[in-house]
Amino acid sequence: MQYLRQRVAALLFTLFVACAITFVVFNVIPGDPALLIMGTEADPEVLDTLRQTLGLDLPLHRQFFRWVKAVTKGDLGTSLRMGQPVAALIKERLPVTLSLAALAMVFTLGFSVIAGAYAASHRGRPIDFLIVIMSQIGLAIPHFWLGILLMLLFSLRWKLLPPGGFVQWHTDPRQAFLSLLLPAVALASHRVASLTRITRAAMLDILSQDYIRASRSRGISHTVVIYQHALKNSLVPIITVAGMQFAGLLAGSVVAEEVFALPGLGRLLLQAIGYRDLPLVQGIALFMAVMVVSVNFITDMLYLLLDPRIRYE
Repeated sequence: MQYLRQRVAALLFTLFVACAITFVVFNVIPGDPALLIMGTEADPEVLDTLRQTLGLDLPLHRQFFRWVKAVTKGDLGTSLRMGQPVAALIKERLPVTLSLAALAMVFTLGFSVIAGAYAASHRGRPIDFLIVIMSQIGLAIPHFWLGILLMLLFSLRWKLLPPGGFVQWHTDPRQAFLSLLLPAVALASHRVASLTRITRAAMLDILSQDYIRASRSRGISHTVVIYQHALKNSLVPIITVAGMQFAGLLAGSVVAEEVFALPGLGRLLLQAIGYRDLPLVQGIALFMAVMVVSVNFITDMLYLLLDPRIRYE
């Protein structure tokens, strides 16, 4: 299938470009990893030996291909600060970030698709204007500020939810869910507002089509027309935006994790930047780029299920 071949080729090329950009960016940043490991008072001969061990004495292109070869084997290097493999640190923190992104995406899809479809089916009525206004407010409120407000209300004042931290799923699933609830709502707020508007616009376009009017003229119920015909044929733009939003959640939960003290990849990235732990920063940045590219690839594959007519020439 040509569509699949083109998507796989685009995926591989994008991954290679992501590797190249990540490597180049972090190799032009001032700083000597050997000095970061041994300290500024280290003996010059010891520093030279360490640079040879790390391969820092090689030409840049040889360092790049050596690094890519290691990456393909799952070796992202070793953290300068913690002395542990970067891949192990990412694996340890990944469940928190994935859980947070998944829960925020569930809220986003659950609220926005229903609200957008309902607004489109009641165009021009008060409920339509109310949903549009609420979506504009949602777009205007920064998610970190909303997160702080939610924490003040639900945690510090009403004592209903934990103010921060995370309990592992295998320890207490209920407490783990409650730990993620407020940050997930905060992260989802902006995305709910955006996807609601996208859903409403896509639904209005479909509802103006001739086959929708023909379905109504045949006596098909309003609910069936809206949720089985119109909404189904509006899913391509909705899934496109939702895929980009989920990729953004995976890579952009840094602030929320810091505000709520969640031990996820975003918080680990901030700590690594603060310590100038370049291998760890580089490994997390590459991993996040791979996740974003992979989510976009999965979104492209979903197009075939939603509309088999979609093909690239």
